[in-house]
Amino acid sequence: MNFYDYIDVFGESAAIITENSVHHSYSEILGTADALKDSIGKRCLAFSLCGNCLESVVGYIGFLRGRIVSALLNASINLERFNILFQTYKPAYIWLPSEKAAAADWGSVVYHYGNYVLLKTRYVIDYSIHEDLALLMTTSGSTGSPIMVRQSYKNITHNANAISQYLSITQRDRPITTLPMSYSYGLSIINSHFLKGAAVILTGKTLMDRTFWSLLKMEKATTFGGVPYHYEMLEKLRFSRMELPSLKILTQAGGKLIPELAKKFATICKQKGIRFFVMYGQTEATARMSYLPSKYAVSKAGSMGNTIPGGKFWLEDDYGNVISDSDTVGELVYKGTNVTMGYAKSYRDLCRNDQNGGILRTGDMAKRDADGFYYIVGRKKRFLKLFGNRVNLDEVDQLIKGLGYNCICAGEDDHLRVYTSGKDNHAEIKSFVSDCIGIHTSGLEVVHIESIPRNETGKILYSELK
Repeated sequence: MNFYDYIDVFGESAAIITENSVHHSYSEILGTADALKDSIGKRCLAFSLCGNCLESVVGYIGFLRGRIVSALLNASINLERFNILFQTYKPAYIWLPSEKAAAADWGSVVYHYGNYVLLKTRYVIDYSIHEDLALLMTTSGSTGSPIMVRQSYKNITHNANAISQYLSITQRDRPITTLPMSYSYGLSIINSHFLKGAAVILTGKTLMDRTFWSLLKMEKATTFGGVPYHYEMLEKLRFSRMELPSLKILTQAGGKLIPELAKKFATICKQKGIRFFVMYGQTEATARMSYLPSKYAVSKAGSMGNTIPGGKFWLEDDYGNVISDSDTVGELVYKGTNVTMGYAKSYRDLCRNDQNGGILRTGDMAKRDADGFYYIVGRKKRFLKLFGNRVNLDEVDQLIKGLGYNCICAGEDDHLRVYTSGKDNHAEIKSFVSDCIGIHTSGLEVVHIESIPRNETGKILYSELK
């Protein structure tokens, strides 16, 4: 059963806690969510410009309950990019902040709640939508591309169930948001906790904002999730010295945490009595594919564990053969009910059938140890040939970070560029990298940039490097 169809059983229990510490019950948000869906009254496509706020969550739940396909977009989306998506997908409705609606002529207001309004656009399309399609989400690496991931109702429910199972989520848990709900990791936190009737603390504040920590303490947050960038910030904030007695679970996904930092946080959490989970996933798999049980967080630091309940992994070589030997690198392949239906490039693709058949070729290169734990070693496309040697750029990134430099690598065959935003010793970096990967310095270049480009979730935007 889909969790959003029966969460009315949680009645007056708190569902949402806002930044000003106002508690909103399940009954309250469902009343508004149903009024929103009823104002549309048909199956169609709607854009939802999301922030970590009450109105965004109400819209999300209302669209699911009304079987209205929603495309979740970050409310801070660039206007030019939004217009490209708007013209490509031609949504019948847009749910967005009032001030954004007033700034452009996208349609007429037919419903409003709080600081949000529902616009009916001028597009009159007899949508042909596949009966299983529930949601459109941008991929984590998406910049200007109109390609979106097609998630089904079954995908969402299955993944929420699996996550709530391995994290042992209960109604007493209170996660605090650190990621936008338009990002699959951030959305999975809401889904898995709503499934259990827990209260989600919504905030758009960053870890560098004192009010984030004040809210966490005041509302007794039990759960905190972040991408590697968040954990790098936590280290600088001296998380080990923080007194946060309510915190019971820390989760990490959205990219590989360097083993040294993973082990450090696993050790800190063990000392504090916090369960630390390293996880792995992609938007194409709804959210999660694997997790490392907290009891192995120290001994298997650097691993992303094994599959979530109901999933299966294997590795394949360059010729599609299954790799059975341990500690042998191959492409990671996943099978599970949470594998999404495929991609959409325009509204015409909303009618397409499931094109993945439950199998996802992740594009990540991984290895499996003798105990069956998996380790990501890099992206399939993050490799260069340098003077005949195949070099994993993600591994080079980690080696340089281990030296204490904040650098990232890119380039093309026979030319590796190391980008740094600090006042680093370029000659030392060049010499270090040359020694590590065994190539002459003539194939290396160290480039200074003002800052490392990242998206709203902290992921590095390699396409923006010059």
